Amino acid sequence: MEAIGHDLRQMQRTPLHASHVEALRRIGREVRFAAGELIAEIGSPMDTFFYVEEGEVEVLHPYSRQRIMAATIGPTQFTGEIAFLSKGVYALPIRAVQDTRAIAVGRDAMLRLMSQVPELSDIVITVYAARRRLHLEQRATGLTLIGADQDGTIRQIEEFAGRNRIPVRSFDLVCPGARAVAEECGIQPGQPAVIFGQGTVIDAPTPLKVAQRLGLDLHAEPGEIFDVIIVGGGPAGVAAGVYAGAEGLRALVIEDLAVGGQAGTSSRIENYMGFPTGISGADLVWRGEVQALKFGTSFAMPRRVIRLERRQDGLFCVTLDCRNQICARALVVATGVQYRQLAIPGVDRFLGRGVYHAATELEARQCRDAQAIVVGGGNSAGQAAMFLSRSARHVHLLVRGGSLAASMSEYLSSRLAADPRITIHFDTSISALEGDEALQRVGTVTSVGAGAQIDACAVFIMAGAAPNCAWLSGLIELDEAGFILTGAAAGRSASFETSQPGIFAVGDIRAGSVKRVASAVGEGSVVISEVWRYLAETPRPMPNADVMTAESVATLPAG
Repeated sequence: MEAIGHDLRQMQRTPLHASHVEALRRIGREVRFAAGELIAEIGSPMDTFFYVEEGEVEVLHPYSRQRIMAATIGPTQFTGEIAFLSKGVYALPIRAVQDTRAIAVGRDAMLRLMSQVPELSDIVITVYAARRRLHLEQRATGLTLIGADQDGTIRQIEEFAGRNRIPVRSFDLVCPGARAVAEECGIQPGQPAVIFGQGTVIDAPTPLKVAQRLGLDLHAEPGEIFDVIIVGGGPAGVAAGVYAGAEGLRALVIEDLAVGGQAGTSSRIENYMGFPTGISGADLVWRGEVQALKFGTSFAMPRRVIRLERRQDGLFCVTLDCRNQICARALVVATGVQYRQLAIPGVDRFLGRGVYHAATELEARQCRDAQAIVVGGGNSAGQAAMFLSRSARHVHLLVRGGSLAASMSEYLSSRLAADPRITIHFDTSISALEGDEALQRVGTVTSVGAGAQIDACAVFIMAGAAPNCAWLSGLIELDEAGFILTGAAAGRSASFETSQPGIFAVGDIRAGSVKRVASAVGEGSVVISEVWRYLAETPRPMPNADVMTAESVATLPAG
């Protein structure tokens, strides 16, 4: 199956061409580091590209300050990883092993050069992707979590990191590794904690606080007004971000949890063109995010939009959950749908402790060698069941209807039927959840009232998708089910424009859309041509001192 940073060893050390180095010299400056000199500390901005001409650079352990990787960066190689594209920070310190001479190029100048020389861009991005994969595999990072097995807040941060391809070291609350970290950092053993850097404990940790430490929160110039804000970071939203950046638009993608949306929870997509061996939804959309970053599109997460308004000057202003606003000349809604919570007594008690809405490696660990239940009849449910069957002793797929023919791809349903570790229960739903601290048993009932009980440690809910349009503040027309009307249905000539000129909708949130990743990507790419046309025909508003800028959002305290 395709994954980020394949051919890892080769891509880590792919050298630049001589012409690329000459281009770096023209826009950069020569810098020198003495042997033992620290080049970058944990948490410092990754805002400079260093191309090593002489000497050697090593990556250090965040606490011991010893070399953490056998490989070092020498002549013809360069520093950095994917965080460089997103204005992120160093998650590990780097140091000169010996006297080192390098070419230093600022981030903005480097991104401009990469946009002008695609061959250079290809090399840099593939090397960066390979390094990110290496960091994920080796858990090479200065971000450490203790207690995700016991503490819901730490578990939420672990999920946020995992779904956003952020390397973490995660230890159970009581284990030798956790005790060693506690000793290294000088904190009380046996307490849940999030640590970044050399013993810096993040107080009252949240995913937003972690994102801010890593430089993943909003970046913008003071007083900046975006050309387009894209709300939602699933396949449709990320595709829109790629094409907006490629067309030179100043674009911002806002996502409330993880880039990838529901597709990001799919462990294996086999019918997406170009990936004959399959690819996980998270990897597919992560590649799109990297493309969008390369073209200059910004991302802000985890940030949730709670209200939308249109100013008299024509600007669309979204209010974030931090109560501040960001404004743009156009808006693309790509929020997709959310799985409804099952109407079962006590279901909230088991969220994160046996009830999940995603089936990734993180959740799969919870049901190793045990029984798991997947609820749903669509492709997401089928992919989850196939994925979980690798680690669970047995997987039970509960389907409310009497067939999968109308809701699931044939290739997937036939595999489910043939897998001896998967049992499909048609006309069946959950009636009860039981357990003490975590889920232990699940009661089921058929359409004719027959009941049964399954000893299961996990239930994965992949059914009952519902739109979330309350934040649109009634500015656009919806259909009876709450999905957004576009095109002719909304009285517009543009296919994806809503009843409100300047607001567009793509992906699963759009009424009449095909609920497939490929169609969402297609809509996200096509909508930008409509946005471009709208912006070309709409006068640019005069600067307004009353408009809250994105800068003010970025400097808010986390919470």
